Amino acid sequence: MTAFARALLGGCAVGVFANAAAAQRADTLRPPTVPAPRAVNAPADSGPRAPLTPRRAFLYSLAVPGSAQTVLGRPRTAALFVMVEAVAITMARKSSNDLREARRHARDSIVVSYRTDPVTGRAVVDSNGVPIPASFLPNDIGIRVAARRTHFEDWIATLAFNHLLSGAEAFVSAHLWDLPAEVSMERRQHQTFLMARLRW
Repeated sequence: MTAFARALLGGCAVGVFANAAAAQRADTLRPPTVPAPRAVNAPADSGPRAPLTPRRAFLYSLAVPGSAQTVLGRPRTAALFVMVEAVAITMARKSSNDLREARRHARDSIVVSYRTDPVTGRAVVDSNGVPIPASFLPNDIGIRVAARRTHFEDWIATLAFNHLLSGAEAFVSAHLWDLPAEVSMERRQHQTFLMARLRW
């Protein structure tokens, strides 16, 4: 085969392959390529935030009842916890003093009668001139030691409960701080209704 024939044959082959490539169509079954979505930063919450976090509110009111309620704008609730705290501290102090007095006088006794001289009928005195007792009656205040100890423990438990309840109430109030609500009580036809209004 001559060089001219080879060149002619090669040109025909290139033309045939070019026409075959041009006749090919794109695969319509393949899904189109979708660019990856770009990360979009969500806007920060622009709503009102509580002055205290729930955890901090719980710790504040656990330490000092009513303190977190004051910061969260609940003065009536704060006043209630402060009042209970003041009453419990006062009564615990009084119960502690009563218990101390009962323990101090637990072994005391009361003189019922004194020795008397059968001839003169006068009281017999000792060398210091003090009448000599004849019979005694146990002091009833010693019997009250157990009861007064119970009173003191009850007021200490009231103090602890007030601290825990105040902390729990502050924790819930911090979570629901931005939820407006109106709670009211109404009396109708010998019945009492407790109503709550929520604004969304």
